[in-house]
Formats: sequence, structure tokens, C-alpha cells
Amino acid sequence: MKNKVVLYYPPYDGPPLGPPLCLLSVASPLVQAGFHVRIIDSAITDDPEVTVANEVKDALCFGVSFLTGPMIKDAIRVSSLVRILRPDIPIIFGGWHATILPAQTLAAGIADIVVRGQGELTMLEVAQRLREGKGAEGVRGSSLKTPEEVIHNPDRPVENVNHLPTPAFFMGDFDAYERKSGLRKVTYASSVGCPYACNYCTDLVYYGQRFNACKAERVINEVTTLASRWRLREVAFLDSNFLVDVKRAVAIARGFVDSGLKFRWTFQASTNLLCRMSDDEVCLLAESGVSHMGFGTESASPQVLMLMNKKHQCIDEMFETARKTRGTGIRVTFNLILGFPGEMDSDRLQTMRVMTDISRRYPHVSFSPNLFTPYPGISIWPELRRKGVREPQSLEEWGDMTLGNNPLPWLAGKPFQKLRRMLDYFMLCTETQRQASKSAWLGRGIRQALATPLRWRLQADQYTFPWELWLARGFEQAVARRSLLTGQVLQRGMQQVC
Repeated sequence: MKNKVVLYYPPYDGPPLGPPLCLLSVASPLVQAGFHVRIIDSAITDDPEVTVANEVKDALCFGVSFLTGPMIKDAIRVSSLVRILRPDIPIIFGGWHATILPAQTLAAGIADIVVRGQGELTMLEVAQRLREGKGAEGVRGSSLKTPEEVIHNPDRPVENVNHLPTPAFFMGDFDAYERKSGLRKVTYASSVGCPYACNYCTDLVYYGQRFNACKAERVINEVTTLASRWRLREVAFLDSNFLVDVKRAVAIARGFVDSGLKFRWTFQASTNLLCRMSDDEVCLLAESGVSHMGFGTESASPQVLMLMNKKHQCIDEMFETARKTRGTGIRVTFNLILGFPGEMDSDRLQTMRVMTDISRRYPHVSFSPNLFTPYPGISIWPELRRKGVREPQSLEEWGDMTLGNNPLPWLAGKPFQKLRRMLDYFMLCTETQRQASKSAWLGRGIRQALATPLRWRLQADQYTFPWELWLARGFEQAVARRSLLTGQVLQRGMQQVC
């Protein structure tokens, strides 16, 4: 009786953050049920195709988890190889993209089964059925393809995350990740979901505004055990909005302090929630090891924030978040979404001006500007179609969907070129101001003098004869998309979309 489940994780943008948490989570109940699980992460595997080919020789099934974008292309390529080598075993796709578009995913002709939503219990039941020589018919939370039709079994009820087993962290090769990234770290999720309904966010599609969180005691125990056992230097929390329950967040931070362990941890949240914390509580976060926080500020235009359905976001709280974290040693990244449908040039200019002011006052704040990207299932697709945005019609086409790489009809030609120039000046200005705060008095004076004409450009909305940009050799180092989780640079420059 075959008992081996092979799980594969395609390559993604940015440095590896540690073993793929999604596969560790799926593997845990499988291992507990007696399955032999083999995880192949392309980020640390020299020749993933050869490794996959060897591992599937005696496998019961082959599973892949991926997000929208280039991960899809690799998932298709490697799964097609498995189909040739082992046409008899089921290929199972999971993850956000497959969950949102299961029929289209199966229509690609690669996968036999899609595991939708929370995958831990669904994948376990599918594997048990396969081991018994049965199919996935009737397995809640799955979709499958038969010779006659595509079957979408009923959804599986959302499981309280406290009832799910701890991810199989023991399966991670932390030495290999350290060799690759130079850092012993791991990703961890203490909660899933977010109560807000931002209409550009797939989190709303996936979790439906449900905040599903582990108890503070469990988080403290698991993370400190991980940090101690595997000698971790950093833990990147993948929570969509870590601070939804402020009391829980404070309890976790206090637990980390009381443990006596020294490690860094990072998370993302919304500014309105950080502003509910006292200054002492923010200092407690820093004392517990928080080194970076990412915030989805997106825009400093009240009109655009309303279009985004970000009613919880206000400009004053952006400044207050920067103030509360100043002097704590916590780095902060504000994410920006530019080119949102309905955004005017004046809205973008307002955002640049506000963020430049924040940068001038609070040099520990960095910015990660991105062009609006219409991911699958988001609530504003009807409006996007009316505005002429072409929605990818196949799994393969979604593989071309990278951040900022989908043409926006309202942002083409001269408007886009102006946006690029505006963004160039904004990023150069904020980087110059940030570096000035770190310089000795002479260097500080020079950088502050350089920042003055840059701020004037943004205030006056004038970008002709860009002599400052010509002088700024190595400027591409300033224009970078940063991870909201860790603040690390993910990609140089802004994507050209037209």
C-alpha cells in the first residue's frame, strides 16, 4: 500500500523566509496519520525537477501549493513532468489561487483535484481516500475532475485554528535556508483573516472578514520552542492583520519578554489598530523583539481610501503610527497602491506630499510603492471590466500576473510616465531624508540641502529637466518594493505596465 505524499513549493519573488508554512501545515496531520511526507521547496533545492522525479516514483499523490503569478508557471511545468513520469497518481493543487478559481484551475488539464480553503483536514481526508483506493468524491472542501464533469464538493466548515495541529516545523532544513539567505528564520501564522473589507484584497475573498486566531498561550509556547530548538534569529509572522486583538498581541509580546529568549519578529497590521496601543505597549513590542512592522496605508487621499473601502484608515493615524514607533528601534514600512481605479493625478500628488512629510519627520519609516494589481476574485472586478481591464481567462494567463504587470487602461502613456517621474522624485527624496538622519553633521547638512529641491518638485508638481535624478547614481537602490513582513527589498524599480 503506497503511503507517500510528495508536496512541492514553486519559486517566488524575494529571498526565502524559511520552510513553506503552507506545506508544513498540510504535512502535520498527514504525518500524525502515518503518512510519509516529502516536502520539496524549490528555494533550497538545486535541481527541483530531478528531485521531484526521484521522489514521485513510489508516491501516492503529488501536491502543489501556489499563489497567483509566476509560481503558477512553475507549478504547471513541474506537474506536467510528474504527469509524464507517473500518469497513474493524482496531482493536487491548493493555495489561494486554486481556492478562488477551482474550475478554471482544473480546466488547465494538469491537476486532478483542488483542495480549497484550509487545506489541513481536506488534504488528510483526500490522502486517506486515495490510500484506500477511492477517489475524492464527497470530500468537503475539494473539487475534482472526472472524465464526465468537474465536481465541486461542499465547502468544509472553517476550523478554529486552535484545533489544528502545530505545523511540522521539524521537517524544515533550517541549515539549508540559512545557507541560502544568511539568516536562521521561519514564517509563522498566529492568526488568519482580517475583519476589514478592502475591495482590492484577496484576503476578503479567502477568509470572508473572519478573524481566526490562536490563543496567546499557544503562540508563546510554539514560537519560543521554535526559537530555542532551532536557534532562530527571526520569526516572520504571516498574519494578515496581527493587531486585530490588541490585548492578545500585548500578551504575546509580554510572553516573549518573560521567556528570556532573544529573537527578532516581524508582522503587518493596520495603523488604526497600532494607534489603539499605548506608547508603553508599543515599547513592549520593541522589547519583545519586534524589529519591523508593515502597514497597508495604500493612499493618503481620503477619496481614494473611500474607493478602496478603507473606512478604518485615516491620515492622522499614519502620522501617529510613525510617532509611536519613533525611537523604539522598530523599522516601519508603509505600503502604497498607485493607479487604483478612480484615483486622480491630484490624489497621487497628495499621497506623495503626505508621505514625504512623514519621511521628513520620521526617518525610520520606509515606503513600498506598488501599482494596483487586480487579483482574482476581488470585489471590484465588475467595475474593472467596465473600465476595460482584461481578466485572464486561464490558469496559464494568471501565471503572467505579477505585481504591477497588468495594463491599466486609465494609466497609460503620458499619465503613466508622469507617475513614474513623480515616484522617482518621491523615493529619492524620502531616501535622501532618511540617510540624512544617519549622517554626521556635515553629511547631514549636504543631504538636507539636496532634499530641499526634491520636496519643492513634489509640492509644485514639476518634474521637467530632472537634473537631480541624473546626479543620483545608483538611484535604483532607492526605488524598491519592500516586503510588508520584513522590510526586505523584493524588487528593484517599479514595473512598466504599458
